Amino acid sequence: MSKPGRGGSDSGDAGAQDRGTDVQAVLAALDATDTAALAEAEAGDYIAQLSEILTRADLAYHRDDAPVISDADYDRAKRRLAELEAAFPALARPDSPTGQVGAAPSEAFGKVTHAQRMMSLGNAFSDEEVTDFVGRVRSFLGLGAEAELDFTAEPKIDGLSLSLRYENGVLVQAATRGDGTVGENVTANARTISDIPQELSGDVPEILEVRGEVYMSHADFAALNAGDGARVFANPRNAAAGSLRQLDAEVTRSRPLRFFAYSWGEVSAPLAETQIGAVKRLASIGFQTNPLTRLCHNAKDMIAHWALIEAQRASLGYDIDGVVYKVNNLGYQARLGFRATTPRWALAHKFPAETAWTRLNGIDIQVGRTGALSPVARLDPVTVGGVTVSNATLHNEDYIAGVNSNGEKIRDTDIRVGDWVKVYRAGDVIPKISDVDEAKRSGAEQPFAFPETCPECGSAAIREPGDAVRRCTGGLICPAQAIEKLKHFVSRGAFDIEGLGAKQVEAFYHDDTLPIRSPADIFTLKARDDANIPKLKNRDGWGETSASNLFEAIGARRHIPLARLIYALGIRHVGEVVAADLARYYGNWASFAAEVDAAIPAAERHMEADEAVLHERAAAASEGRRARVSATRDAVLARAPALPGEAVAAYESLINIDGIGAVVAQSLCATFAQAREREMIETLVALLDPQDAEQPDTEGSAVAGKTIVFTGTLEKMTRAEAKARAEALGAKVAGSVSSKTDILVAGPGAGSKARKAADLGVEVIDEDAWLSLIG
Repeated sequence: MSKPGRGGSDSGDAGAQDRGTDVQAVLAALDATDTAALAEAEAGDYIAQLSEILTRADLAYHRDDAPVISDADYDRAKRRLAELEAAFPALARPDSPTGQVGAAPSEAFGKVTHAQRMMSLGNAFSDEEVTDFVGRVRSFLGLGAEAELDFTAEPKIDGLSLSLRYENGVLVQAATRGDGTVGENVTANARTISDIPQELSGDVPEILEVRGEVYMSHADFAALNAGDGARVFANPRNAAAGSLRQLDAEVTRSRPLRFFAYSWGEVSAPLAETQIGAVKRLASIGFQTNPLTRLCHNAKDMIAHWALIEAQRASLGYDIDGVVYKVNNLGYQARLGFRATTPRWALAHKFPAETAWTRLNGIDIQVGRTGALSPVARLDPVTVGGVTVSNATLHNEDYIAGVNSNGEKIRDTDIRVGDWVKVYRAGDVIPKISDVDEAKRSGAEQPFAFPETCPECGSAAIREPGDAVRRCTGGLICPAQAIEKLKHFVSRGAFDIEGLGAKQVEAFYHDDTLPIRSPADIFTLKARDDANIPKLKNRDGWGETSASNLFEAIGARRHIPLARLIYALGIRHVGEVVAADLARYYGNWASFAAEVDAAIPAAERHMEADEAVLHERAAAASEGRRARVSATRDAVLARAPALPGEAVAAYESLINIDGIGAVVAQSLCATFAQAREREMIETLVALLDPQDAEQPDTEGSAVAGKTIVFTGTLEKMTRAEAKARAEALGAKVAGSVSSKTDILVAGPGAGSKARKAADLGVEVIDEDAWLSLIG
């Protein structure tokens, strides 16, 4: 998937754009997989890959208004990631990466740093999830079932997020969301939208940032597409985004854009004490707010209003894709706070599936960067929920055969090339095949034989016991894996080198004159080009300016944040959130690499124990007896020679980082222990200047730099609040006690952690002492 062009021009041609092949591969492997049957290691790998998918999709959608994947695909990736984290709590994080916020702003516009970050929203697709959301809010706040807890419910507009800054009632700046932190300055364009007041009326705060959605009505969209010489847009959202992000404000003025206000950023004085009160205040000072916004007293009310809005969806005259719920009490919102990219006090409840029937023309096998072989259905194009679909997931070989990972039937027949198949998009998410019309079979349909060798390199494709996915064993000799790793390296969440997208990476990989076969090759590209007689600037598709810009962009990325560097390495199970946790914990590259190196002997022993346990379980199953798991593990871990103390300490420290665990630790150590991988990493790092991780402002903090563990029941704040507060004060929160723990905060019911802390001489305090310590 190559990087799209810069913004500032119309975008969004009619017809859905196909999803990147890696996205199809990962989600195809996942969707029919029984999550409960996944091994923890496999789940961790999927979590890392889905995080990458989300960040790569954001760049095209939010920055360039030229989406390369559908909203369906994007939402499905977030959905599957959330399901995996729910099923594997040891891999889950409170600040889940399921909600990537926007994308880096285009260079075509001036940049605006938001005074308060613009966030994304978590998604729900069922009534049960809405009820669970209300329960989570009550639990976090420590509210009983009878305590009052109201929510607002409003339509989720399918448009472009915009932040408007007013000073003394006068519009001074308008900015797109961008990556949530930095957006694009579109002030001149925003002034042309009639729904956006230039001056506010009434009593308004001295500083007020109003946030909302720019959109286009169905009627105006149809007229725009029917206009003489007009470019044909895919949908109203793309039309609105392309119209707002014009370099010529007069083009924007000619487009019929609208604006709904629903939120705010920085304010010098509160708008109200409640969400509903603040929205009414925005309406009173001159903004359009959605008339379907309602106050709900419980989950039942919320779901009823969702159903009411869904029934009116087709007649509203503008696109919506769900309903947004927000905690009404703004004091509660402040206590609930935010995850990495989403507020804990809000949720988007998406609309249900839409279906269509079409012909399955073929099945392609795609190889991902971890070697996973995933089948993708090639379809006769069909419109599903307003989006043209030509690809759909087929998950894995079991799903094609019509069974789940336990061998149980999930449909009456297998899926064959030539079949008439039913495609659906659950909650406007990734296209999936749910059924086959056997009555329409002519006999010419061909059963699909899943390959046992890699279609890219010919290496054996092995499916390990308990694994739903077949994997290529070729490793770096497999060009598909090598190329995918390089694509990951330059992806948005990683090095994000302007001018070096997936398309360019693939071309350079196959180039014998100026090849890029490893990440380090990127940073020697200019020196090698200088030494070559044929120059990059003279090649087709390049020129002096584009080549110079590429070399400049590569040079700028030598100074890379530590978290980006760790994520870019493409280590299995290490997604953006995990990389950020590791960077924050270790602070700099030298400390991180040294600790992982030190932990390798212990990690290898634990991996041996895990493998021995798998063999013992298999033997026990064949012999009809109970597996001796604990004894097998203990025997491996205790065998001579004894592990060095520093190895044990480093490994314990690594697995005790909150949100890391044994799966990530073993993956890190396995990568660093491989001579070829380590050589590639060291060669790369020698060409870079990794920046130390940014630390929170901890002036006056009594716990900055200390490792804290919470155990037992906290009575004056929830565990989640305590953890968030500790991290905000610069502390490191671990999941278990080790020799590196500084403080154990023990509430009633503290058990083994308190005993271990006492054995290790760790300071143990109660909740009152903790609250006193942090002020």
